[in-house]
Amino acid sequence: MLVEIAKPIALLLCILSLWAVFYTAFLVPASDLEQRSWDSLVLLSLAAGICLTSGMIFREPTEIGVGSLTRTLPIQIFCWAIGLMAVWFLASWYLETYCIFYKDVRRL
Repeated sequence: MLVEIAKPIALLLCILSLWAVFYTAFLVPASDLEQRSWDSLVLLSLAAGICLTSGMIFREPTEIGVGSLTRTLPIQIFCWAIGLMAVWFLASWYLETYCIFYKDVRRL
């Protein structure tokens, strides 16, 4: 019975930790790329630990091995979220470095 109460709490903590990584990587105002990357990596390691323990809570007691852990919901959410955030972070870095999205009105 205690496991059934712990599952939603663990899943909520997993989602909140991934949201913190997303917020730090993309929504923190006035920070440079290097500072955002280090802060995001620190929060990413914290989110990985939270999702790993959540995955252990979600794992069925009869299953043993790493394959059973990767089939749990928190680990799948972690893998998808981090994969998407990595692609978005690389795209934002590229666009920030090589693209200019404003019109220079001094040239008119």
